[in-house]
Amino acid sequence: MGCRLESGVAKTTHSQYELKSFVGNEIEAYRVARQIEDELKELHRCWRLSYADNLAFHMDVVPSIPETAEKRRAIRAALLERGSDESLAEAVANFTGAITDNRKANYKIISPDWNVSNSEGYARWFESRMKLAKALLEQRIAAAKAATIDELPTFKWKTPLQRCVQVLKRHRDVMFAKRPAGKPISIIITTLAARAYGGESDVTDAMQSILEGMGAHVGRSKPRIPNPVNPAEDFSDKWDTVEGRTNRLEENFRAWLQQAQANFNAIAASDDADFITEQAQERFGASVNAAELRRKLGSSGPHIRTQPKSHIITNPTKPWAK
Repeated sequence: MGCRLESGVAKTTHSQYELKSFVGNEIEAYRVARQIEDELKELHRCWRLSYADNLAFHMDVVPSIPETAEKRRAIRAALLERGSDESLAEAVANFTGAITDNRKANYKIISPDWNVSNSEGYARWFESRMKLAKALLEQRIAAAKAATIDELPTFKWKTPLQRCVQVLKRHRDVMFAKRPAGKPISIIITTLAARAYGGESDVTDAMQSILEGMGAHVGRSKPRIPNPVNPAEDFSDKWDTVEGRTNRLEENFRAWLQQAQANFNAIAASDDADFITEQAQERFGASVNAAELRRKLGSSGPHIRTQPKSHIITNPTKPWAK
């Protein structure tokens, strides 16, 4: 979650430390008022608020302020240089912000040198990739009796790209459950999946396209996985650090992608309900009604549904299965 103070704080009046303290004090007050037991934890760029419930849910809150007009113009120029659509580049650049990072030498002093971030701009870029599913979205627009996609509430889009990202992240979580420090980070999976997505309306086709194309979007030179809304930022920057090499981050990403390809190909090619049920549990921690699946496979063959029925997925608490 991004927490942006639109006014009252600027690079010329406050330090990153002061901004982060302002936001941290508010979150701490919320934690106490809501009687959340786990202590508020400070990470390098954000505050982590953990909820003690069955979902083991936590929220990272990143403090930020709007970037300067000069920086926004530079971001817009960089996006256009990389071939971005002009209207998208303009919209994205306007959301650019400056965030806190306690690793910076000037963290506690007033300085113009802050890290750049753009979570809202990234969301707009991701939406532009979702819109590639034109045929599917046109059906949703007609069903909702909306005139354009912009009139259709975002929660009704739910394109194959979103579902594929959810499933891929779940696969990653299960694979690295015992070694979380080495798992591929979500922003890398989300970005590469969005870049590889070709607008397929069917989840199975989209997953095949994404898994086949993700690796091709990892560059050989830096930035190897550029932030689509800030090309100078490299999402894989930790791969080349001491910590990244120790945790084998690049090797683990490639191993995960290879494993995901193998698992999905095996499931897609199978008409064995017992095998698919076993794989769903082992690879995704999801329960599948084998008898119901067996009945469906007998009539239509294996298929990943865009709207799984609750009587097939018997563990609907898994986010990817909703």
